Amino acid sequence: MLCVLCAGVGIGFEQASAQITNSDLPDAPSETVFRPHHGGDPASDRKVSWRSLPKDFLHDQKGIWLFPTQLARGKHLVPTLAITGVTGILIATDSQVMPYFGKHQGQLDDVNDVFDASITSAEVIAVPVSLLVAGYVRHDDYQVQTAILAGEAYANAAIVDLAIKAVTRRQRPIDVVGNDYQDTFFSGGKSPFHGSSFPSGHAMGVFSVATVVAERYRNHWWVPVLAYSFATAISFSRVTTLAHFPSDVFLGAALGYTVTKYAVLQPR
Repeated sequence: MLCVLCAGVGIGFEQASAQITNSDLPDAPSETVFRPHHGGDPASDRKVSWRSLPKDFLHDQKGIWLFPTQLARGKHLVPTLAITGVTGILIATDSQVMPYFGKHQGQLDDVNDVFDASITSAEVIAVPVSLLVAGYVRHDDYQVQTAILAGEAYANAAIVDLAIKAVTRRQRPIDVVGNDYQDTFFSGGKSPFHGSSFPSGHAMGVFSVATVVAERYRNHWWVPVLAYSFATAISFSRVTTLAHFPSDVFLGAALGYTVTKYAVLQPR
């Protein structure tokens, strides 16, 4: 799957070039007009380089952590309430859902072996690495920039994930004694790297990378389908392996997508 994804996104694309007229300059009275050539929206023409990466990352983090100020001004209320509502419903039903996966754990051993935590982490990281190598080999600046953006998105997602984990310290399903999945918040280990379940770092990371690839190559319909299918499979495996609750995975996926779509991929 990874080979198909990484090879396919590099076929048939020319290097990106933005066309900006005099009326498009920052001091013009009208809004900036973007003319994307690859993904069909301004985010697809986002420019990035190794030199700009540190500044871009800090810009992303500023926007992410100041997001509550936008809510206070009435922006993004509907999607925020939707994600919060679905997460709340899933948290309320986690204790009823997880006993099923715990009971059938033995039947899922073969599947879970394929989606071992270390294997899935390597697969997610392999996507931007493969894009980067292929981009340099093919002298494709757009592909190289896509790889850098995927790494930038993954790093942003990791920071958000660890910050939330450190606060919630939710116990992982696999660490629950018996089938008592109640009161799992603030009961996990002190380390957000292992003992905290909420949200899923794998789901957040894989959806951040998938969103970059899907948005940058959205003019090929099969690329978003393949990217998000890959992300969904890895995310769901975190439930079958008892590493996460469904609510952990949903919130991780939602945050990975939104952080990437509305912070990382926004034109500078």
